[in-house]
Amino acid sequence: MNAPLIIAVPSKGRLKEQVEAWLADCGLDLAASGGARGYLGALKGLPDAQVRLLSAGDIADALDAGEAHLGITGEDLLRERGEDLDARVLLLKALGFGRADLVVAAPKSWLDVETMADLEEVAHDYLARTGRRMRVATKYLAQTRAFFARHGVVDYRITESSGATEGAPAAGAAELVVDITTTGATLVANGLKVLADGVILKSQAQLAASLKARWSSAQLAAAERLLRIVEARSAALDSATLTWPVTGDAAEAKVVDALAAAGASRRPHGLLVQLGQLAEATLALTAAGLGPVTAARPDFVFDVGCPPFAALSERVI
Repeated sequence: MNAPLIIAVPSKGRLKEQVEAWLADCGLDLAASGGARGYLGALKGLPDAQVRLLSAGDIADALDAGEAHLGITGEDLLRERGEDLDARVLLLKALGFGRADLVVAAPKSWLDVETMADLEEVAHDYLARTGRRMRVATKYLAQTRAFFARHGVVDYRITESSGATEGAPAAGAAELVVDITTTGATLVANGLKVLADGVILKSQAQLAASLKARWSSAQLAAAERLLRIVEARSAALDSATLTWPVTGDAAEAKVVDALAAAGASRRPHGLLVQLGQLAEATLALTAAGLGPVTAARPDFVFDVGCPPFAALSERVI
């Protein structure tokens, strides 16, 4: 019996709800074994896959260790494993939810600190004046060190945070913070401001593949099925089909050729266009005397190629 494709998805919280809704929208409903509190599951329409429900941080660990073939978690957690992410994990698709920014924040009272260059000067002065390095409270050690190094900030030390990072300056535990934020409201409430060039990462949920896992041909086939479904649904959400009573004359051919050259795809009885082209394409057709033109939204658009799977197969075969 072939070993299944292992897919790790979040086991709790808002991200779990968003992932389940996204899978259901793709026709891949998630059913957990042992009820709502089960930690194994299956996806409808993907019989050769096993789902493991893990914390978002554990999913990043599982991909890094090759214990899961695919996983859905925040990009911030994946990148925290080290700068050589591309050697360990392949980011297949940004999912558009779970958005948050990893940022450098300083006290609002520091009126002369607006950029990382300002911070470098203040850090140097702070060390000269106090004999101590400025403390930076964070859970994101690897990304903080890399970002500060790129900006030439060296006179600091990290205070690893295990609780509410944004409260560290007010509590006297740190001078700065590096933390994840969605709206910035919590930082503002704690008297902090994000530096103008202090966004380390604009994170979101990512469908990612492990380059450390062992991939069999059967597991790759299951991954291809999943990725083709996901890509087809994504393409459909940004597309519409246009149909009309076909005339087959030269005027019709001219306008169809022009729309195809602009990015529309030919279909047996019409065109597939991106939503942004819908009004322009419809007006062009009716101006040529074609119509009535009917626009419809497809559920899935399966193309011959599948770029995410092509990228995956290139890296693991």
